[in-house]
Amino acid sequence: MAGWIIVLIVLVVVAVLVIGIYNRLVSLRQTVRQGVADIDAQLRQRHDLVPNLVSTVKGYAAHESDTLEAVIAARNRAAAGNPNSGDEEQLAVALDRLLALQEAYPELKANSNFQQLQGELADTEDKIAAARRALNAAVSRYNTGIESFPAVLFAGMLGFRHADFHRLDDSEVGTVDQVPQVRF
Repeated sequence: MAGWIIVLIVLVVVAVLVIGIYNRLVSLRQTVRQGVADIDAQLRQRHDLVPNLVSTVKGYAAHESDTLEAVIAARNRAAAGNPNSGDEEQLAVALDRLLALQEAYPELKANSNFQQLQGELADTEDKIAAARRALNAAVSRYNTGIESFPAVLFAGMLGFRHADFHRLDDSEVGTVDQVPQVRF
């Protein structure tokens, strides 16, 4: 009789332990999913700013149609594609070229709508970077959670797999570690 009670107590303790581990891992996984959703929301915000920015520039720099068309095409590819496909980096490069037009058109630089959109774009870029850092932190906590003892004993059986860190776009790989050249 005492043997059955001990077995029952051990089973209850193991069940409580597994339930606790499961709930903790679910919470960590949801944090990762939220991080991905936050990045997507910020990328959508950037995509939504592009048409307004192009419209503002178009009035001042109508003969810069190649630049404007490149920005619109990059925006459409980025909006339809995978955030890690390189399309987002191409959009960033196209936006940099668009923003550089303000140097050639002082009246554009003085336009309050352009200044506001430029500020919103810079703010959105900062939010994207922050969301990527938050996602990587969440992925680190999640992966540590499934690798830690005793969770490692049950994580695989409960369907928890490693999450991938946010990585650079394909077009960014190899460029971020290069020192920029400055010419005088």
